[in-house]
Amino acid sequence: MIVPIAIVLVGLGVLAVIGVVVGILDAAQARAWRRVAAERRRNWEVRQAAIGGSDHGSWGDDDGD
Repeated sequence: MIVPIAIVLVGLGVLAVIGVVVGILDAAQARAWRRVAAERRRNWEVRQAAIGGSDHGSWGDDDGD
C-alpha cells in the first residue's frame, strides 16, 4: 500500500519541479519574446500603412458603438 502512495508523491514532486523549471525559463526568455513581438508589430504596422490600412487603433471596431 505504501508503494502506490510513494509513486504518486514522487510524480507530484516531479510535476512541481518541472513547473518551477518552466517558470524560470519562461521568465528568463520573456524580454526577448516581447522584443520579437514589438518588432513584428512595427513591421505589420508599416505593411498596413503601405497598403492603405485604416488609421484607427488595431483593436477599435468601426461599427459606431
